[in-house]
Amino acid sequence: MLPASAPHLSAVIEVRDLHKKFKQVDAVNGISFDVHRGTTTALLGGNGAGKTTTLSMLLGILTPSTGSIRILGEDMLRHRYRVLPRINFTSPYVDLPKRLTVAENLRVYARLYGVLRPRERIGELSLDLDLGELLNRPYGNLSAGQRTRVSLGKALLNRPEVLLLDEPTASLDPDVGDRMRTLLEQYQKRSGCTMLLASHNMGEVERMCNDVIMLRAGIVVDRGSPQALLARYGRENMDDVFLDIARERNTADHGVSADGHAEGIVS
Repeated sequence: MLPASAPHLSAVIEVRDLHKKFKQVDAVNGISFDVHRGTTTALLGGNGAGKTTTLSMLLGILTPSTGSIRILGEDMLRHRYRVLPRINFTSPYVDLPKRLTVAENLRVYARLYGVLRPRERIGELSLDLDLGELLNRPYGNLSAGQRTRVSLGKALLNRPEVLLLDEPTASLDPDVGDRMRTLLEQYQKRSGCTMLLASHNMGEVERMCNDVIMLRAGIVVDRGSPQALLARYGRENMDDVFLDIARERNTADHGVSADGHAEGIVS
């Protein structure tokens, strides 16, 4: 596991003093962090903490008010089209075209990402994600859990080097959710993919993540491995750590200053 202070050259995602303001609201207020090659980092926080805004800026969907983002060595504000073919994302809150079948959607995205041998790649993902019976069904007719699986298939089409995951197992039952986590872990092991995960499933975070970045009101308030955070807050599970931080409970005992910034954090 790589610590937050790992050498600069190992950083695949580099965020520096990132701000995003909507009218009078500071949705993201000066956050900085690195995500290191081949690791999975969790971006956690309650509703309105700034997670989705941060992911949207990393993807280039939103333009930062100020600050910088580098992914795979490229400045995303100037050269994002050099990077986009090498990354991907999944979110159950972003729908694919509903009138197209699952197979049609995957073929469209395979072409957009320049996937070689798309039929073969779609076949592989169909087996991995158990999509065979869904391929000829319109995406709009699928259940929430089925759409989540298709969205994950879309995210893996181009064998991304960087994968942004927004609630990747939302709406999945425990069995299918476990299979999807295993698939992501195996993909990362084979490919060395770097993952940034936003999730409200703390069991998922404990299982998959090397590092955790905690956000509250658009700022980083704490950071560390799941094991380090459990020890720091004297808790047995990440659900309780999440609640302590989100509700600002006992923060004075855990190195968090009165203005909400974690003391001694290297980001």
